[in-house]
Amino acid sequence: MNKNITIRPEEHKDYKDIISLILRSFQEGTDYSDGTDIIALVEEIRDSEYYIPELSFVAELDKKIVGHFLFSRFPLSPTKDGGHGNAADTEIVMLAPVSVHADHFHQGIGTAMLNLGIEKVKEMGFKGITVEGNFRFYNHVGFRTSSEYNIFPTSGIPMQEPRCMMCRETYKGSLDGIHGFIVYDMYFNA
Repeated sequence: MNKNITIRPEEHKDYKDIISLILRSFQEGTDYSDGTDIIALVEEIRDSEYYIPELSFVAELDKKIVGHFLFSRFPLSPTKDGGHGNAADTEIVMLAPVSVHADHFHQGIGTAMLNLGIEKVKEMGFKGITVEGNFRFYNHVGFRTSSEYNIFPTSGIPMQEPRCMMCRETYKGSLDGIHGFIVYDMYFNA
């Protein structure tokens, strides 16, 4: 990874650059999104009780934003049909989305962002992180299939490929005794 990368909390002044970054990242890096739904999800998270401003970050290179990621509170549902507890009481956060500028794919920026983010999540006392995405990427930073932790997907890609729904402990055994279902019914754009 380029040693000149700086990872810092996002600021309101970054929002316009983050939108451009997400669009390009998803248009050029995925075959399932043009990025508009991802932008809508980010805006929905920021406007919700689940948003944690201290866990929303950008990566900069030469004073230009080349990466963005955020963690938000994510209460598990007791059933696959939904229903969540109090967001403030959750011990789990959701990682979504993660975006790297298309000109900087495969340069270690995503891994660097996640390593820093995981440490910040741990420092804030959360016990685990959920993420839905490419298991080949997320497995190399410690994520495992969520069902290994008794946390189960309920819809979308994970039902077709269960390895796409993953969790990570913030420390060994931190997810022991925590179980439930990942239901996105708190978000229209998830």
